[in-house]
Amino acid sequence: MKNNNNLNNLENSINKEKNEEILKIYKIIKPEIEKAIKGYKKAWNKSEKKIFAEIAFCILTPQSKAKNAWSAITTLVENNLLYTGSSSEIVEYLNIVRFKNNKSKYLIELRNLMTKNKKLQPKKILSEIGDTLEKRKWILKNIKGMGLKEASHVLRNLGFGENIAILDRHILRNLKELNIIDNIPKTITEKKYYEIEEKMRNYSKFCKIDMDELDLVLWYKEAGEVFK
Repeated sequence: MKNNNNLNNLENSINKEKNEEILKIYKIIKPEIEKAIKGYKKAWNKSEKKIFAEIAFCILTPQSKAKNAWSAITTLVENNLLYTGSSSEIVEYLNIVRFKNNKSKYLIELRNLMTKNKKLQPKKILSEIGDTLEKRKWILKNIKGMGLKEASHVLRNLGFGENIAILDRHILRNLKELNIIDNIPKTITEKKYYEIEEKMRNYSKFCKIDMDELDLVLWYKEAGEVFK
């Protein structure tokens, strides 16, 4: 009953013009979205090192462009530093992301956290932790340099994005334009994050676009492309 009430409330409050725009974009880029999500689900079946690289990428994204973060990860892999380099070696390759000194240290801490029996085993470690929401709580608690947004980003990129939101500025701006939220908070507490995420879930049901697809649609609307 509660879900029906939420959907009825949305029907009355939604910015119908913006909603139509979202539906139109979704229809146009659906093949691109399906390809991206298929790629995310395949990522979970890749090697432990490649899964580690996906997690490391999300450590570099805060207040930095996603493309720059991925470029830095790619360069670190090519130079054999992501898996074996020291913090002082890694930092030299992080000039295209902000807070490079902190982030280089976080990458080393991530490597230590994800090493078991002297081997990188992020998939094994994450596999042993309950469902997606429990995995996210574990990431939030244990991986330095990640908030809820980054933890959600990691899980989406590993194929677990069906029920979670990556609340970056692109998504928040669109949720405000749609009248899903009243304003964009300057800082998002854990409680506020979950509240906004639940509102996005309701909108996902209302517009009949799955959460992981909706994230890509809203990102595309702002950035003009589908990216990691």
